[in-house]
Amino acid sequence: MGFDWTNKTALVTGASSGIGRALSVELARRGARLGLLARRADALQGALREIESGGGRATALVADVRDVGAVRRAVESLRQAFGPIDLLIANAGIGDETPATKFDLARAAEIVSINLIGAMNCVGAVLPEMVARGEGHLVAISSLAAYRGLPRSAAYSASKAGLSTFFESLRVDLQGTGVAVTVIHPGFIRTPMIAQRRAPVPYLLDLPEAIERIVAAIEKRKRSCAFPWQLAATVKLLALMPAPLYDLLMARTQKARRR
Repeated sequence: MGFDWTNKTALVTGASSGIGRALSVELARRGARLGLLARRADALQGALREIESGGGRATALVADVRDVGAVRRAVESLRQAFGPIDLLIANAGIGDETPATKFDLARAAEIVSINLIGAMNCVGAVLPEMVARGEGHLVAISSLAAYRGLPRSAAYSASKAGLSTFFESLRVDLQGTGVAVTVIHPGFIRTPMIAQRRAPVPYLLDLPEAIERIVAAIEKRKRSCAFPWQLAATVKLLALMPAPLYDLLMARTQKARRR
C-alpha cells in the first residue's frame, strides 16, 4: 500500500513560491493538511487559493523564519487549526553570489541566517512535541552545494553544509524516538531562484520532476536523497578530491567561464 497522507499535518517553510509552494500543493493533493509559512502575505494567499481550489486544506502563516517568536506563534496557530504537526519541511532559503574579492558581509550573514538559523528556529518550535508524542518527521531541503565550497558561493555553500550536518546530527540523536530525519540535496531546479543565475546550470530539472523525487524520499523516510544522479555523483567525487587538485579544477572552471 502507498503512503497515506490523510490526516497528516505538514508545516512547509518558504511556501510562497518555488519548491515550497509546489511541494505544498502536491502534499495537499495527496490529502495532507498544510501550514504554509513565508514572509510574503500576498504570495501566501495565492498558494492558499491554489490549494483550496483543488479541494485541499491549508492555512497561511506569515512569519520570517529568523524571528523565533513569530515562528513559534505560527506553529501554535497551525496546531490550533489542524492539531499536532507530523512533518516539518524546512525549505525557506535564499541564494546569491558572495565572491570573496567583493565580500558583502551583510548579504552573507542574511543568507546564513535564513537558510540555517531559520531552519533551526523551526525545528525548535516543532521538535519537542514530536519527541513527546514519539512520532514525527523533520525534512531539510539542502543542496548539492553542501558537499564542497563552490566558487563565488561561500555563504550559500556554508549555509547548506551547515543545514545538512545539523539535520544529520539530529538524525543520530533522534534514533529510537520515533522521529525521522531526511536531508534532500537537489541540484539545479527550474525555479525563480535559478532564473537569477548567470552561470551555467547543468542537468537542470523541471520542478514537477523534482517534487516527485522529494515526496518519494519523504514517504520512504530516507535518511538522505541527492539528485539528479549525474550531478550528485560529480559533487560527491569533488568532495573526495585533495584540496590542491580541487582548487586547480575550480580555477580552470572559473577561467573558462570568464572567456
